[in-house]
Amino acid sequence: MSSENADLLFVVDLTYTAPLEEIDRALAEHVAFLNRQYDAGRFLMSGPKSPRTGGVILAKAASKVDLEAIVESDPFRRDGLAEATITAFEPRMIADTLRNGVLF
Repeated sequence: MSSENADLLFVVDLTYTAPLEEIDRALAEHVAFLNRQYDAGRFLMSGPKSPRTGGVILAKAASKVDLEAIVESDPFRRDGLAEATITAFEPRMIADTLRNGVLF
């Protein structure tokens, strides 16, 4: 990452702690939360795990503390439906498909 961009990259690993029926009831509000974070430029990529035991988010933030506050406002966290582990990482290698803006 260039020094002109002070944001760090993080992997947010969500693990469901509630039955899928409860997860499904909160899903629309969770997706609205995700959309707000994408609109703010904080989230870069996200999706469910397979099998469906949680989800993964690739995010950027100024600090882990900042991202923790954001993640805690996710309805899945706020309502005790999922646990979250946040891991910072420093990319050293990037695939051409990402570098060129084409992933799939």
